[in-house]
Amino acid sequence: MADHSSHIGADDSGSSRATNLAVVAIGGNSLIADSSRPEIVHQWDAVHETTGQIAGMLESGWRGVVVTHGNGPQVGFILRRNELALGEVHTIPLTLVVADTQGSIGFMLQQALNNDFRERQIPRETTTIITQTRVDENDPAFDSPSKPIGSFLDEETARSFESRGWHVVEDAGRGWRRVVSSPRPVEIVEIEAVRQAVEMGWVVVACGGGGIPVVRDADGALQGVSAVIDKDIASSLLAVDLGADLFLISTGVEKVALNFSKPEQIDLDQITVAEAKRYRGEG
Repeated sequence: MADHSSHIGADDSGSSRATNLAVVAIGGNSLIADSSRPEIVHQWDAVHETTGQIAGMLESGWRGVVVTHGNGPQVGFILRRNELALGEVHTIPLTLVVADTQGSIGFMLQQALNNDFRERQIPRETTTIITQTRVDENDPAFDSPSKPIGSFLDEETARSFESRGWHVVEDAGRGWRRVVSSPRPVEIVEIEAVRQAVEMGWVVVACGGGGIPVVRDADGALQGVSAVIDKDIASSLLAVDLGADLFLISTGVEKVALNFSKPEQIDLDQITVAEAKRYRGEG
């Protein structure tokens, strides 16, 4: 993880890390080191590599760590199972797919972290919190679903799912894909549970896949919505709400880069917030 990360908001004041809190966002793709070997046994290898680095952060003096994670490939696998099982068993709505991945990936991270802590004699334990993330029901993203998820489908299968309420689009001649909305997160519903667990000394896994997207109805009750939330945006909201001193994003590539995967690619070791905003503005 240490070699495949970018960090934002590091504390350069020189104060002791013993009072600091880090939020570490692990990319779903970084849990699959080799796309040709996506099996769970190989995902465990990637998990162990990552959790060893997190345990090292606690050994180096960080007071607390909250771990978030992506779930893109894992959601794709579950949706593919939906497709293959069509006509045999019921399909799973997207909200429950995200919840499933929070449970499975959270379990893997939790077990691996606790084993690392035991081996290194770190007196800490990990807990996983199933996390909902509230979005604005009037977010314009709901009017134009555009985030592709799942595998490519033939038109007949795509139309069959469309009749069940999916939005599908033809993707540049490569087949059909489901598209969903990706609204911005506005509230981490379980933020107080995360905060209290951190204050009690737990290492917390939360906000998996950006959180399960929900809205509040007229009575204030929560309801799930068919959408996906950007994991890094949700994790940054979590970091701000917790007052974290470090927000670190672990990815499946070596470095952040300009002109990624192009001949003129330029790797970046360190940039300022102002430079990041400028690069984003330049596309």
